Amino acid sequence: MKKNGNLIVISGPSGVGKSTLVKRAMSELPELQFSVSCTTRSPREGETDGKSYYFLSDDEFAAKLDAGEFLEFANVYKHRYGTLKSEVLNRIRRGEEVLLDIDVQGARQIRAAAEKDPEIRAAAQFIIIAPPSLDTIRERLTARNSETPEQLAIRVDAALNELKNFRLYDFMVVNDDLETAAAELITILKALKLRTANIQEEIFQ
Repeated sequence: MKKNGNLIVISGPSGVGKSTLVKRAMSELPELQFSVSCTTRSPREGETDGKSYYFLSDDEFAAKLDAGEFLEFANVYKHRYGTLKSEVLNRIRRGEEVLLDIDVQGARQIRAAAEKDPEIRAAAQFIIIAPPSLDTIRERLTARNSETPEQLAIRVDAALNELKNFRLYDFMVVNDDLETAAAELITILKALKLRTANIQEEIFQ
């Protein structure tokens, strides 16, 4: 039986514990792999082109953007980042589970791309990691002791704005208890592999 993989979009505000949950999921599900993104920034020590990122010049990035080759893109600190449609499609056609850790704006771009492309629409699944309350986010960010009161207020407001878009997503995992949240996320990811939409051919004739 030939099966496609899934394009799994995971979002969540700063301080929600998303990175910890994703690491837990990836340790249990080795088939879950991050997509390789493009960036216009220079490689850092130990980074490899095609594995860490696809390192592009500003002109190369702009040309791909103009050609409509990106599923989503963003400007971050004077550099540009983006996910190539070809990178995702080639991998899901091989049956891989492709993970994108992006914000609401990126998720919205992929939703828009899915409306135009039935293959992306069939593969894309959206998960948001949420806190039990905004007070929890405030407490976790305060505990880092790395934010000024003004920066803390900005991050809390950003979290609220991100969470208001929860209906953009198919699933919500509330990270109140880490063990429970990790188990829920892993259960969702396991279930996604069993979707009939992933089966490439008619198996019952």
